[in-house]
Amino acid sequence: MAKQPSNKDMAMSEMSNRIFFRLYQCANMMHKTGTRALEEYGITTQQWAVLGALTRPQAAGGMQVGDLAKFLLVSRQNLTGVINRMERDGYIERVKDASDGRSRRVRLTGRGERVWQSITPLIYAYYDEALKEFSFNDRVGFFHHLNSLLGNMERL
Repeated sequence: MAKQPSNKDMAMSEMSNRIFFRLYQCANMMHKTGTRALEEYGITTQQWAVLGALTRPQAAGGMQVGDLAKFLLVSRQNLTGVINRMERDGYIERVKDASDGRSRRVRLTGRGERVWQSITPLIYAYYDEALKEFSFNDRVGFFHHLNSLLGNMERL
């Protein structure tokens, strides 16, 4: 006969369900409100993430699409549509990889760099408003817990 779950086990499962559903809601709300925050530029949160990834010093020479997809934790298929739109709008370009002529790298154009510089203050204002009730230590702890959760999920 199967063992009945304890009240503590049931409470833990229910809390886990609430946490993951809240994360789902937060992700959806971030896409909605983040895109609204950058509305005047026509930049979506997906495009914002690509721009941010490509402005990092380690991406100065661009990134291969597969590496960019791994960094952003998205599929190549989902990223391809975003990249195509961003290339069409002149924010990024695909160039031959200097070390492997068969590969392509995605890198920012001058327009992409200028747009990133323009939207960065809006992004930080968005962050500040979204996290306004969090102290610095709260933010550090929250980041730590999200990082742990991400690591656990990556091992699944």
